Amino acid sequence: MTVKRAGGPDFSFERAALRADRVPVAGVDEAGRGPWAGPVVAAAVILDPERIPAGLNDSKKLSAARREALFTSLQTHAQSGVGLASVEEIDSLNILRASLLAMARAVEALPRAPRWALVDGTHMPALNCTGETLVKGDGRSLSIAAASIIAKVTRDRMMRDLAAQFPVYGWERNKGYGTAVHAAALKIHGVTQHHRRSFKPIHKMLCEDSALTY
Repeated sequence: MTVKRAGGPDFSFERAALRADRVPVAGVDEAGRGPWAGPVVAAAVILDPERIPAGLNDSKKLSAARREALFTSLQTHAQSGVGLASVEEIDSLNILRASLLAMARAVEALPRAPRWALVDGTHMPALNCTGETLVKGDGRSLSIAAASIIAKVTRDRMMRDLAAQFPVYGWERNKGYGTAVHAAALKIHGVTQHHRRSFKPIHKMLCEDSALTY
């Protein structure tokens, strides 16, 4: 059993669920709410209490190399499901609803259905189980931290693949976020089908210039 570390996530929320016979317990988190381009990706993870990889934490607090190593370990020692919401769904639903949809899809993709879900944030997606939301849950719950890693690594890989097709935007580095390189490329090359047209910077650009490339 993993021992709590000062300032990091622990297994206390999961243990409480286990004591209440809410088994299995899944942690749920998403990656990619803020970028201008690409899907939002969510993950759900059921940890084995006896085989929790050491070093799990909020994915944003880990190096890329450490995230990749933990991703590999989680593929072996945990059960996970991934769900995404497309750019079209983000634009039609809004980013919050699309994120919740991706979370629900991630839970549905688990190899077995959880009885309790620990969800990062303040909004509960529509799930076929009960659960609770945890603000900044990726820094409080090991299961949510694991989900944050799976979601982040999965989305980063997707954006690197898209960058090979659309190299001018620097997505392999900025992952679709609104960096100076990304903004400059948009002014020169225009908006692609992978950009979120409902996001203010992209919407403003489309209103100002109707000439699109790709």
